[in-house]
Amino acid sequence: MKERDNRTKWVHLRLTPGEYRQLQSRFGKTTCRKMSDYLRAVIFERPVVATYRNTSIDHALAAMSVLNSELNAIGNNINQMAKKMHTIRMPEITHWSLQFDNHSQSFFTKIGEVKQLLEKLSARWLR
Repeated sequence: MKERDNRTKWVHLRLTPGEYRQLQSRFGKTTCRKMSDYLRAVIFERPVVATYRNTSIDHALAAMSVLNSELNAIGNNINQMAKKMHTIRMPEITHWSLQFDNHSQSFFTKIGEVKQLLEKLSARWLR
């Protein structure tokens, strides 16, 4: 019969608040999901994967968030202008209204692509 790998033995350890904060800080910088996994890796000298955060990307994400808000505001303004143009009934305005609709559709398509890219970058970086 194969021996089971159940963990049945306990190790108790007391720490000062400062030591515990230091432990939490180190644990927080790793990819370990549980404190117990992190402690086992340290105790048994297994490699611990630490996360690395590039602060320049944090700044870029913050700038992209602002850009996203501004693009939303521009899109809202374009929609309001389009609604207003559709209420005016003169032949020349109708022609320009159709042109405006075509260009705004292209604009919104590209904005959608930018937003998808922003979402992918944010999801990848903020994991």
